Amino acid sequence: MLINSISTRIFNENERLDLFITEHIPTLRENSVIVVTSKIVALAEGRTALITDKISLIKKESQWHKPTKYVIMTIKDGMLMASAGIDESNAKDKIILLPKNSFSAASKLRSKLMAFYKIKNLGILISDSRSLPLRAGSVGVAIGYAGFKGLHTYTNKKDLFGRQLKVTNMNLADSLAAASVLMMGEGDEKMPLAVIENAPVYFQSKVNPKELLIAVDDDLYGDLFKKIIIKN
Repeated sequence: MLINSISTRIFNENERLDLFITEHIPTLRENSVIVVTSKIVALAEGRTALITDKISLIKKESQWHKPTKYVIMTIKDGMLMASAGIDESNAKDKIILLPKNSFSAASKLRSKLMAFYKIKNLGILISDSRSLPLRAGSVGVAIGYAGFKGLHTYTNKKDLFGRQLKVTNMNLADSLAAASVLMMGEGDEKMPLAVIENAPVYFQSKVNPKELLIAVDDDLYGDLFKKIIIKN
């Protein structure tokens, strides 16, 4: 697998994202995955606000919220995250919200870019960053994608010693996002795009937006969530 991060000019609010991508990625090979940071997707949608509106917007954008020592912890789109994904970094005098619907945005962008590049298999991945519980630093995650299956299951397959695997799944979408964000950076690198070649994914037209979500009752950390979330 090869990941190439793409250096670009600064993306402007309400600019057409497909034209920005083709400006900086004029050609593309079949079976590639384009990674786009969530910030420029949100900017293309005009999803910005004044910094003074941040607290009220966090509450409005989240399905659940609770103040903590450093941030307002929230659940948005089925994911646990700080401040409903609303961020001040790399935004001039504004805050940037998450895209309205990242899976829909990825699907629409994929259609436009497939027509431009004249290819049959193309993946689009919208990336963001998250802090993991009990781990320092942040890693990349996928908040939306199109054109490939995001979850690979090993259920009913065998391990090295012939034992049957029962519940092992691999989260391909988040894994690709983490690797790409590592290359793209999160500071002043000006690399909001990346191209992945030879990604170990199955390309398909339809994507299940809920395939990476898991119910609290089935979650490994479900008991913890029930104590913290359901009681608040």
